[in-house]
Amino acid sequence: QVHLAESGGGVVQAGGSLRLSCAASGRTFRSLSMGWFRQAPGKERDFVAHISISGRTRYADSVNGRFTISRDNAKNTVYLQMNSLNTDDTAVYYCAARFDPLGSIDYVAYEFWGQGTQVTVSS
Repeated sequence: QVHLAESGGGVVQAGGSLRLSCAASGRTFRSLSMGWFRQAPGKERDFVAHISISGRTRYADSVNGRFTISRDNAKNTVYLQMNSLNTDDTAVYYCAARFDPLGSIDYVAYEFWGQGTQVTVSS
């Protein structure tokens, strides 16, 4: 079992930045591919970014060039640096993990989820 805990959400003005963190429990972090998803009110859970165990990354088109996913295996933590935020980025952001060398853009592919952290971008 893997427990995930997100932090770093909050309220930011459009054009600003936030960094989300997701800490994973246990000693298996190096075997986990990690993903970030987000869900706005009344909408489906959407893929944001993922990172494989080797560090390969992929981004949704809507965030490519603005967001950066990274991982620190020594700290069992994955990060999502979010720059140039706009109101469309307002959502609950979820961290996800799966025991697979590669990440996935499909949320059903992930076995473990955090509780989510709210990001609100004001205009």
